[in-house]
Amino acid sequence: MSNNVPDYELADTIVLTTPEQVRAIGDPLRTTILGLLHERAATVTELATAVKRPKSTVAHHVNVLAEAGLLYVVRTRRVRAIDERYYGRTARMFYVGVGQAPGGGPLPLDFNDFEVAARESAAAYQAHQLYAFIRHARIPPDRATEFWHRIKDLVQEFDLLPRSGETTYGFAVGLYPMTDYPTLPVEEE
Repeated sequence: MSNNVPDYELADTIVLTTPEQVRAIGDPLRTTILGLLHERAATVTELATAVKRPKSTVAHHVNVLAEAGLLYVVRTRRVRAIDERYYGRTARMFYVGVGQAPGGGPLPLDFNDFEVAARESAAAYQAHQLYAFIRHARIPPDRATEFWHRIKDLVQEFDLLPRSGETTYGFAVGLYPMTDYPTLPVEEE
């Protein structure tokens, strides 16, 4: 297998700024399709086989992603008088833009990655194969932003790993404010 992940050109990052883009990635099957395309470009038939879903269902989801600007046809191949299209991602990483949609309304929520990770990791937890930490720190917002940039670099490194192993690993990270976390009272002097 090639060390070039994936096997086509794509941007490093794209910020999602429209409700259509955010809704497009808000479906677990579509994020699975995007994840598979980290490995290499694929046809609808290959994607349908991988996710064990009907070709028509996968074609619909591929079209939603393409219309949102998240997928594009990277090459075609002629097979028995039919042009087979190979789809690829437009970027390695997609970020949901913070703030308002161009029309002034709020962007829709993306799905909760931790909810997905909890479902995906249940079997690994039961098999004592889950590596996980949760920590809390009272820090100013600028330090949280700085820390998040370092985490994004680690995620990007994970995304660039060659797809050469037998086991797929999930990698979930997050940074979130907690307004109701207990704090110790100010120490008396």
